[in-house]
This record gives sequence, C-alpha cells and structure tokens, in this order.
Amino acid sequence: MLFSSPVFLFLFMPLLLLVYWSVPRPLRNSVLLAASLVFYAWGERFFALVMLGSIFGNWLLGLALDGLADPRRRKLVVAAAVVLNIGLLAVFKYSEFLISNLNAVLGAVGIAPITVVAPHLPLGISFFTFHALSYVIDVYRGVARAQRRPVDFALYIAFFPQLIAGPIIRYHDISDQLRRRPVTLELATSGIERFLAGFGKKMLLANPLGEVADRIFALPAAELSPGAAWLGLVCYTLQIYLDFSAYSDMAIGLARLFGFTFLENFNYPYLSQSLQEFWRRWHISLSNWLRDYLYIPLGGNRMPPWRVYFNLATVFLLCGLWHGANWTFVVWGLIHGLFLILERLGLAALLARMPRPVRHLYTLAVVSLAWVFFRAADLPHAIGYLQAMAGLGAGWSLDFLYEIDPLVVICLVMGSLASAALFSPLTSDWRLRRNQREGRVEPGIGCLQLGRDGAVVLGARLMVLLTTGLLAASQVAAGTYNPFIYFRF
Repeated sequence: MLFSSPVFLFLFMPLLLLVYWSVPRPLRNSVLLAASLVFYAWGERFFALVMLGSIFGNWLLGLALDGLADPRRRKLVVAAAVVLNIGLLAVFKYSEFLISNLNAVLGAVGIAPITVVAPHLPLGISFFTFHALSYVIDVYRGVARAQRRPVDFALYIAFFPQLIAGPIIRYHDISDQLRRRPVTLELATSGIERFLAGFGKKMLLANPLGEVADRIFALPAAELSPGAAWLGLVCYTLQIYLDFSAYSDMAIGLARLFGFTFLENFNYPYLSQSLQEFWRRWHISLSNWLRDYLYIPLGGNRMPPWRVYFNLATVFLLCGLWHGANWTFVVWGLIHGLFLILERLGLAALLARMPRPVRHLYTLAVVSLAWVFFRAADLPHAIGYLQAMAGLGAGWSLDFLYEIDPLVVICLVMGSLASAALFSPLTSDWRLRRNQREGRVEPGIGCLQLGRDGAVVLGARLMVLLTTGLLAASQVAAGTYNPFIYFRF
C-alpha cells in the first residue's frame, strides 16, 4: 500500500484516525499495531509472518539481555541477535546474489552450478531488521531498558509510516513516546503540512523526473548521446533525492498525527561542500545507524590511520550492499568510502582553501557520477553510461531535446530549487520548534485541542490533501496522469 494510493488516502487513513481517536488511550498502541500489520500484509500477505517472527525473536532476546548479569552470556545473546537478523537478510535479500557469484566461480573451474530458487524479498526487510538490531544493541549497552509489553515493541518495529522505506528509528529515540505522547493542534497541523509537502514533492516532481530518467537509462549505452546521458543523470540525481526525502517527509508527517516525533532524515544534502558534509545531511538516520552500530564498534577514529581508512571502506561497502544485492551498489558505496578516505588524507584541507562554488561543484560531481552505478542495471551498463556522458557512445546529437517539454523544464527548475532550499513549504516546522523552545506548546489531553480557527485551518489542509490525492488517483487509474493539474494548488 503506497501513501499516494487511493486506498491509503481515502480508506485506510480516515478509518484509522477515526478508530484511533475513538478508543481509550491504553488501546491506541494496539490499534496502531493492528493497522500497521494490515498495511504491511496488504502487499506482502504471507511474508508478514517473516516480520512477525523477527519481532517475536528480537523481543525474547531483549528480555534475555535484561535478565542477565554475566557479561559473557550477554555477549552471546547479542551475537545470537546479530546472527538472527543478518541471517534473515542473507536468506531473503542476498541469497540469489551470493549463489550467482558462487556459480560464476564454480563455472570458471569447471564445476556444475548450484540451482536454488531465490525466495521472495519482503518489503522493508532492511529497515525492520536494522530497527530490531538497534533495539537489542541499545538494551545490551544499557541505553534503554527491554520493552516488556509485546504490543509496544511490535509497534516500534512495525509502525507503518517508517516500515517500508524509513527513516530508521533507533529504539532509544522513541522508547518514551511508546508510553506517552501528547498531541497538540500545532503538532498535528505541522504533520499534515509535512505530509502534503512530501506528497507534492513525490507526485509533482519526483515521479515526472523519474519517468525521464527511466526512459534514458533503459536505452543501450551505445545508443546514448552525451546530451541524453547527462539529462538522464540530472533527472535521476534530482529524482532520487526528491523521492527519498518525500517518503521521509510523509512518514514524519503521518507519525505526528499520532503524537510521534521522528528526527529529521534529510537536510538538503546537495548543498554540501564535501563528502563528509554530504553524509551528515543525506539519509541522516542511516548515517547515524552506521556510525553508532558499525563504525564506532569497529574502532571509529580511535584507531591508527590505516585502520580508520579500513573502517570507512568496510562501512561504505556494507552501506552499498544494504541498498541492494548487486555489484553496482558495492561500487557506489566504495566510491563514497574512497572519497571520504581521500578527504582525510588531505583533500579536505585542499578544498578548504578553494572558493565555495568549487567545493560545491566537487561534491555534486562525485555524488552525481556515483549515482550512475546506483541506477544502472549492472556494471557494464554503468561503465557504458559513463562513456556515453564523455562522448564515447553514439556521438553528439540533439536527440535529448525530444525528452524536454514544459513539464520537464518546470520539474527540473522546481526540483533544483527544492533541493537547494531556496523555498520550503515546511512553514510549520520552524514555528513548532520555536514554540517548543519558548515553552508555548501545551501538552494535549489525549485528543486534538481544536479551537474554531484551528479547526478551519486543519479542515482546509485536509481538503487540499484529499482533493489533490483524488485527482492524482483518478488520473493514475485512467492512465492519463498529468502533474500539470496540481500546480493550481
């Protein structure tokens, strides 16, 4: 079930909000959990049992850690948690990749290949596995206590806004909110605005740009002119940020409707002036997870320089594999790891003496060119695409102009402005943070505190969301989707 689907907008969410705010407070987590399981099972059906098995196993491991004092036994429990969760990923996400590479080696030495039917890849398995690992490790480190209520723990893992595509919520950041989370009108309205911003970013900008990128990347690299190759890369560079950040915006906004406050996940990463800064701004929840649960346990910055470089390469190799079971993702991760190492070796100091536009151009060039490997179907395709960008493909021509129409121009301009933070529709976010700092946000009493003016504003925003969603859904269903119609809003 997608956030932009008619079923979600006009059936799932209205019913959930109605039931959630109608039941007594002690039952609300149960309502959210049941809705989250329905949300997941809507597309995955039987494979929802895989997630439920992961939830039950990690809940038991957390309880075991909480009841043990012997350090050796506690380490064994953590090791069991790592084996359980990484093993789950290995079976469902990496088995086909591992077997195909093993067969390539076996074929080189004349041994018959192994034939194994690859299992279905459950949606969101990378995310709920990382959530489960962060919980067990937090309990082991003493950062959080084990959650004894199975409903609350299951909700942490399965909460539908962040279940499919993040952000990655660490347990110690949300444990208190599982018990008590007052909701105010300001929090709810900021959530609606945030959802609308993500919805618009996805439907109006990311999707049209993605269609152009898909058409160009689907062509054989030998047939691409430099103009077409560069246009495809520019569209994909904007699309992947707008798409990923839009999902985070919608997840953060939806969570606020139920009183949850998630940390930010994207902070205009294309404004970065180094790869180090890029990874402080891009997919922040993933960066923090890799730092806290992988990089620091490997030794972090406390080791000799050669070991720090090894740690960085290891983290970003695994970061690439986490995104997908393909050598293209491995190369993408290693490119980022390589430039982070180069910056530590002196490139960062050299960049610091250069003008700001040069630093910005360097970062955009590295990040954008690395996206070729992230998007390409395989390594030969990625290399051929880079060659086409350099003019070594079909030769120079103006064929890319066929892909440029008024809609594409508008999306490129608006997407660039959105990526550069030159405008932002998230007006309620800064007001909310300001009022929280000044102590002017009153705790809720278990329901939305709607004054007359607040109800009008909330109703108007809901009408915009529903009307926009209805138009989009009707056009998608009819096969006549045209994002131009939405700009009137």
